Parts: sequence; C-alpha cells; structure tokens
Amino acid sequence: MPVIHTHVSVSTTPAQREALKTAYGTAIAAVPGKSEGWLMCPFEDNMPIYFGGSDDKPAAYVEVNVFGSHVPSSAWERLTHDIMAALEKELGIPGNRTYIRYTATTDWGWNGSNF
Repeated sequence: MPVIHTHVSVSTTPAQREALKTAYGTAIAAVPGKSEGWLMCPFEDNMPIYFGGSDDKPAAYVEVNVFGSHVPSSAWERLTHDIMAALEKELGIPGNRTYIRYTATTDWGWNGSNF
C-alpha cells in the first residue's frame, strides 16, 4: 500500500501526471515487497510553495507513505533519485527545489478494515 502524494507549484497536464505515475510505478519497486499494483498517486498542482523564502521558481513537496515497519535506507535513496529525476524531466522542477518525506507505518486502513 504505497502512496506517492505530489504537491507542485506549477500546472500539470494529464499527460504529465500519467508520465509521473508511470515513473513512480517503476520507482516504487525499490521498496521491498511494493509494486505499482497497489500504488496510489494523488497529484496537487498550482500550489503556492515557498522555498528558501521565495515562490518565484518551481518547487515540489512529495510524501511517500508505505505499509510496513522497516524500509532500507537504500530504498529511500533510490526513490529520491527516481522521483526527483521524474519531476525534473516532466515538470522542470529541480532537485534543489524539492523535498520528499518518507513514512513507513503498520497502521493502514483499506476496504473497511485495517491491515
């Protein structure tokens, strides 16, 4: 049950969101036991995002949440690389204007109950 929630300061097109979703679907395999089959990808665009006190350049904030209690740091490193590369390629948002927050939790609800 991974979720990659993307908040960006720029407008996005359906084609750009599809390209990011596809890149995220490939990238999530870096986390042991995770795949695109359970991946949820909410997108929020045109958000005011101040980075370093300024909102004059594109920026992104991404939240990655997975079901589980431990994820190797190497998986997070790989995701950081892949997510930032996709944001740069598709939306022109550089890595130095992007934050990614990672969370692994065993408290996860789905289909009327919890895992």
